[in-house]
Amino acid sequence: MEIILKKDVAGVGYKNDLLTVKDGFGRNYLIPQRLAIVATESEKKQLAELKKQQAFKEAKVKNEALDIAKAVEGVELRIAVKAGTSGKVFGSVNNVMVANAIMEQKNLEIDRKKIILDESHIKEVGKYKAVIKLHKDVNIEIDLDVVAE
Repeated sequence: MEIILKKDVAGVGYKNDLLTVKDGFGRNYLIPQRLAIVATESEKKQLAELKKQQAFKEAKVKNEALDIAKAVEGVELRIAVKAGTSGKVFGSVNNVMVANAIMEQKNLEIDRKKIILDESHIKEVGKYKAVIKLHKDVNIEIDLDVVAE
């Protein structure tokens, strides 16, 4: 029996997969639980159109991420913070401060959740690296220069 999954099913497949399963499994479990539908010709055509649209949207999102990556590539962000004479920062530098520095210096808005620091918080003056995960295939590394105000 051919089915189209409507939800991810562990050990079976992922949403919008076209699969062949045993008749009993499909008829007695997947279809009544609304995890799948029978793959008729019209359903297969709808699935093909849906996958085509999803691929187009995915390509658009990836191209936007690549454009942002090119704009940020090779940039060293200066982040001025209050620090003591020994170089210890009062508080810490986190991904929110990095996102604000990118907004100020490059005029690009990047979600703070996409910025990953080497350490979760930077507590001393110095040079550090951060990774920005713009897309599942597009990651860019930037240099941070944390200086005392």
